[in-house]
Amino acid sequence: MKYRMLLLYAALVAGLGAFAPRAPAADPLVIRFSHVVAPDTPKGKAAEFFRARAEALTGGRVQVEIHPNSSLYRDREEMEALQLGAVQMLAPSLAKFSVLGVTEFEVFDLPYIFDDEAALAKVTRGPIGKRLLASLESRGIKGLAFWDNGFKSFSANTPIRTPEDLHGKRMRIQASKVLEEQMLALGAIPHMMAFSEVYQALRIGVVDGTENPHSNLYTQRMHEVQKHLTITDHGYLGYAVITNARFWDALPWSIRRQLEQALEEASVYANRIAREENARAIEAVRAAGTTEIHELDADGRRAFKRALIPVHRSMAARIGPELIQAIYRETGFDPDRF
Repeated sequence: MKYRMLLLYAALVAGLGAFAPRAPAADPLVIRFSHVVAPDTPKGKAAEFFRARAEALTGGRVQVEIHPNSSLYRDREEMEALQLGAVQMLAPSLAKFSVLGVTEFEVFDLPYIFDDEAALAKVTRGPIGKRLLASLESRGIKGLAFWDNGFKSFSANTPIRTPEDLHGKRMRIQASKVLEEQMLALGAIPHMMAFSEVYQALRIGVVDGTENPHSNLYTQRMHEVQKHLTITDHGYLGYAVITNARFWDALPWSIRRQLEQALEEASVYANRIAREENARAIEAVRAAGTTEIHELDADGRRAFKRALIPVHRSMAARIGPELIQAIYRETGFDPDRF
């Protein structure tokens, strides 16, 4: 930890140098892109796709270094690293923006607010998504794109067939007040923890279970230490690709436009493969034989929705009731159905 913090603050001087206009030089502009998941997840593959396209489109004038698996910074460190210029790009999960005081992004954590991927896309690829990304500029951050990871399922070492099966379970969550409220609504005990620590915490019993898209669960080997997985699709996990605004604005226009094109292509790729990777991952978990997979019937799904939809009301003051209502209108979601 001490080494990480020294690296972080030592990079401030060097990082700020990247904000100044660059004189023509033979050396490429280096963009450090840090993230906390494995290279073979949807986000990891999308980051690598962006690297390849950025380097190709700029003719080698830009070199993108991908640092996966928290190899540079962990969950709690990476946002500060971006603001200081120690890294130039991140793709944090949407819950992480609350540490900046931008709690509106926690709307994506509301359980069952998106019925499917089509409803989600109306928000992330429409005017609401653009407004949310623009809201980061007051924090010195440029929001560039949304990348999907997928919908989450609950896992534990005992079967999860009803909401009551999670009563008293210590469940790992990201640092999100909405996710905390979600677990409390289920009678579970929320335990905030960095993503890089989850496998070990599950293995030794610090927490009993967690929630993840299937690709995260499989690539982090959580299925090896979780005996049961219930496909609930109760919440969404996605990312915002972001950069330091001063760094971005200081780039030559031609390079910035080429990077925007690379990012547009990477975003299409990311959102396409998220579904494919999650489908492959659940089959890989099934084939591993370590985890029993449960699927909810219609009554079971309604029971989880009845337990969790009230979180929309309890969190409205924190997120903003106007934003929640705007998403209801955009997607046609009716919370009174439950």
